Order: sequence, then C-alpha cells, then structure tokens
Amino acid sequence: MLITKGGGCESQMFYSQWKYIYGGTPRIKEIYDAMIKLVELCTETNVSVDRWISRLGSCGWLQFVSDMLTCAATVAQCLHYTSSSGKLLLEVPVVVHGAEGTDSTLLITSLAQLLLDSDSRTIRGFQSLVEREWICAGHPFSQRCAHSAFAPSNIAEPYVSPVFLCFLDCVWQVYQQFPCSFEFTEEFLIFLFEHAYASEFGSFLGNNEKEKAKFGVKNRTVSLWSYVNNPEILRTFVNALYEPNPAVLWPCVAPQSIYFWERLFLRWIREWKQMDDVKQTMVQWKVREKELQSKVLTLRRQFMELSKSMHLMNASH
Repeated sequence: MLITKGGGCESQMFYSQWKYIYGGTPRIKEIYDAMIKLVELCTETNVSVDRWISRLGSCGWLQFVSDMLTCAATVAQCLHYTSSSGKLLLEVPVVVHGAEGTDSTLLITSLAQLLLDSDSRTIRGFQSLVEREWICAGHPFSQRCAHSAFAPSNIAEPYVSPVFLCFLDCVWQVYQQFPCSFEFTEEFLIFLFEHAYASEFGSFLGNNEKEKAKFGVKNRTVSLWSYVNNPEILRTFVNALYEPNPAVLWPCVAPQSIYFWERLFLRWIREWKQMDDVKQTMVQWKVREKELQSKVLTLRRQFMELSKSMHLMNASH
C-alpha cells in the first residue's frame, strides 16, 4: 500500500501488486501560508467572535492538522488490522511516499508510530521518535526553521515552513483526546517547538546527518535530550495523569474534535494564571490519589502477611 499525494515521479507500473491510497497531505508552501494567516488572526484584536471563528476555519491550519491525523490513522489501521474482538488479524506493509520524503512523509510515519506504540508516548520514547524519524531521517531543520514560525512573509525564505510545528500540533490533538495516555505534558511539546527554532543545544542544528558531521555539531554542542533527561528538568514535563496504556489510539478527526492550540498560539496574548492554578490543583489531587493508592497496597500486603502469620500460629496449636 502506498500513501502519497500527486503520485510523485514514480510509475505505478512498478508497483502493480500494491494498492494506492492518495493522502490529502499539504505541501510545505501550503503549511507555511496557513501559518501566516493563523498568526495574523492571532494578533487581530478588533474583530467579532463570529468573524474570528470564520477566519480560523478559512486559514486552513486546522484542516491540515486534521488531514495529517487522518492519513496517519490510515497507515496505523493498515499496520494494525483487528477483528471486532480486538484480535490482530493482519499486518499490511505500508510505504509512505511524498516528494523528497523529509517533510509530510516523516510527519505521517512518526504520527502513526505514536498511535500504535505506547512507548512513543513516554518522554524518552518520544525523544527517540523525534531523534529517529525527524533528526536522523533528514528533516531540514535549518531550512524549515530558518526564521520563526511567526516571521512575516516578506523576510521568510522559500524553504521555510513550520512542518515540525504541524507535527507537534497533531500530537497535541491526540494528547487532548487521550490525556492519560501520554507521560509528557503540553509544556514539553511547546518546549520542543521553541528549541526547534532557537536553541543553545545542537539537536536541531543542520539539515541532515551529513551536515552535522561536516560541521562537527555532535562534538561541539550538547544534545537537547541530555538536558531534558536531567531528573530536575524531567520531572517538570511529567504528566501527573499518566497511566500506561498499551492500546492503539484512534483519534477522532471530526471537525468538532480538532481544537485550536491556544496555549501555544495565544500564550503571549491571554492570561493563563487561572488555568495554571486549576491544573496545579488537579495535579495535587492526582498525586494525593497515587499516595493513597500506594498506602492501600501497603496495608493490603501487611494484612495478608498478618493473616498468614495468624493462620500458621493457629495451625501450630
């Protein structure tokens, strides 16, 4: 099965045994144009609610996010075809093909893995996913992130496009629908977005591994992951609601299920203190719940040991 757009430049005659599915994924220029319209909307203050919502829909960003999720879910479905009882029936090989294979292709493959593999939804697993599917696979970060995702169009270069941000938005959409299935938080995704554009670490420098080797990036800089995995830093990104979930995630892509990522796009415009206080209270409750659950398990174990001891004592008499 081949997921593609526009057929690329390869003849279908060489893939006669394959079934073609054309995914409606946007090109890098379309993603960039949608971002420009979205940023302009976010900075607009003198507009009615109805007009604002209308422009949000017409900018195309949320539609592109939905399209990417749909395509990734299609790939995941091919790789994990099950019966109504949940038994895995068939695993179909999938080839994802698109242009140079360093933009939407990587977005779809990494997103499909996120849906299928619960390890990719842990902090270290997600690090490995980004490192393997984006950095090592050759996503041209230096070109795509040459200017801020919010840079005006008159200074942006032709290869600039927030493809990685689109991926993070897709991940956030899934996170919103399955908040307990991710070990990391929304803040971790925003953290990665920031460092993709401006970072004191070398993980996102260069367009590919060849460039990294040429300029000695790995020898002259520190990896972003070494900073993230510092215990003091790592705990700030841990989701208190996280419960390991080995099941495949099937996100809803209906229009009413795709949300505008306010915390990212409006983070310098809206006041977030009240929402942060609510989140902090919720985290405290969850931590307290886990503490009580731990005490219950301890008491239950002690009770079982005591019951066993009493049984042995009675038997000896």
